[in-house]
Amino acid sequence: MGGPEIERLVALLAKLPGFGPRSARRAALKLLQQPELRMLPLAVALAEAARATKACGECGNLDSRDPCSICADLHRDRHLVCVVEQVGDLWALERAHVHRGLYHVLGGTLSALAGQRPEDLSLHPLLARLEAGGVTEVILALGATVDGATTAHWLTDRLKSFDVAITRVGQGVPMGGALDVLDDGTLAAALRTRRAV
Repeated sequence: MGGPEIERLVALLAKLPGFGPRSARRAALKLLQQPELRMLPLAVALAEAARATKACGECGNLDSRDPCSICADLHRDRHLVCVVEQVGDLWALERAHVHRGLYHVLGGTLSALAGQRPEDLSLHPLLARLEAGGVTEVILALGATVDGATTAHWLTDRLKSFDVAITRVGQGVPMGGALDVLDDGTLAAALRTRRAV
């Protein structure tokens, strides 16, 4: 194929989500065919993002400012805080335009298998927000996994002493989903989270 520089580029691209060795080679080839149009601007953007990006001290989002643009937005509903596992979950909710409140990124879930303990999660900024007052509802938007359910239960116990409503996102049948192809857990969650029509 190419020299060690190209091999290193392919190896680094292959570490990205959704990339394997073949797709990394295709991406590297595309970048190398027009380096001044594709590769050099990408290298500059990567370097600038690496220098400027930091975690928000209030919610844990990644942004070039602290507090992040979401926390600094005065038009957001400051009574609602949506708790998510990772920054990618926050970005997904923002992309869908379904939440106009604030967020809190835990940085993971409790997991005995992965060795993720309560002290490994980012909880103190959330507790500080609740102690400061003004928050009326905490929405737990955690994954529909055993670790997500365990973390939601643990968080509910930790937040009971605050005068806030604690809710969890509904789970169940996806849009366009057929019942006969869903697993038992999804069907059970769909029935448990049913609502009046």
